[in-house]
Amino acid sequence: MRTITNDQARRYALAAQGFNEGRAPGRIDVRHFRKVVDTVGLIQLDSVNVFSRAHYMPFFSRIGRYERDALDDWAWRSRELFEYWGHEASLIPVDHHRLFRWQMQRGANWRAMTRLEEHEPEYLDDVLAQVEDRGPLRARDLSDEGVRLNQSMWNWSTGKLALEILFLKGQITTADRENFSRLYDLSERVIPTEHLDASDPGHDEALAELLMLAAGSMGVATADDLADYYRIRMPAARPVIRRLVEAGNLVEIEVKGWDKTAYLHPDAMLPRKARGTSLLSPFDSLIWYRPRVERLWDFHYRIEIYVPEPKRVYGYYVLPFLMNGDLVARVDLKTDRRDNRLQVRGSFAEPGVDRKAVGRGLSEELAMVAEWLELEEVVVSRNGDLWEYL
Repeated sequence: MRTITNDQARRYALAAQGFNEGRAPGRIDVRHFRKVVDTVGLIQLDSVNVFSRAHYMPFFSRIGRYERDALDDWAWRSRELFEYWGHEASLIPVDHHRLFRWQMQRGANWRAMTRLEEHEPEYLDDVLAQVEDRGPLRARDLSDEGVRLNQSMWNWSTGKLALEILFLKGQITTADRENFSRLYDLSERVIPTEHLDASDPGHDEALAELLMLAAGSMGVATADDLADYYRIRMPAARPVIRRLVEAGNLVEIEVKGWDKTAYLHPDAMLPRKARGTSLLSPFDSLIWYRPRVERLWDFHYRIEIYVPEPKRVYGYYVLPFLMNGDLVARVDLKTDRRDNRLQVRGSFAEPGVDRKAVGRGLSEELAMVAEWLELEEVVVSRNGDLWEYL
């Protein structure tokens, strides 16, 4: 079995995620957006907007400053992407729609959803009919939105829950977004016909393709890493990975210091040195699976949005800072839209780094992100051990 070092594994990972080439010079257009999605496979969505919408940052991290309106126009109106549950809620290339049919056929998997399906099927039928007759629409556009369920952190109404059931089953999808709220319409009116009519590969083949896509976007990964990328359960992923190895589609290897077998994509690229300098969203695919982040960089990272404030270690919305291929710092950021400022509420260097050099690199990155977000000033709080170098 081939053995590689952890440094080599990092280089494979960074190159597979598109950090090897550096940010794009000159004007950025749809071709650059396509390349990012082709590289990472899917883009996670999230409603938290304390700093920036999650889907904007992976593009900025890889290609630099671009027009966010141009990305939104492409993402939701070009019909090249569609929304579905990939790695959580995600933007996914529309030609991968067929790979999620098994999940659509499985349907509702949340107790409140199954309860609504079982006890109020006529309400679901009515919601679907309203989308067919009046779509695209939001939950509040329904003739009867129903009651607030108060059973989740989203505080959904019965109508929203019904729409999400139909969304999960693939009967409706996101036609557009207004102020980040989904506008639902029939899938047949949104997904191009050639993709809706594409042959269903079946459960096992779909999982095999998704796992290979994950491997291509990760370079080298354990079975757990691969399964997490598209949120595939390990009991289902494990035998498929075994078959991919037997067929020569994945190469079984050992990474020094890892306690689990790793798998290398045959086309993975190994640069001579690690590259990549950027702030990373908590929802960036490079750092989705926190055990992998700790394995590759010895960087313990947890998002603390849902941690009570007195128990937070670093802050509410903390972004890791990648510098020359290494995770060297983390910053708690907030966009003050009223005063047009980027607030650095905390800045923390990793042990053993040159704080002066990291501060210089992070200052440049903060200035770049503030300009991209059209903010006039970066304000640094005296919190952490890095603020005096910013």
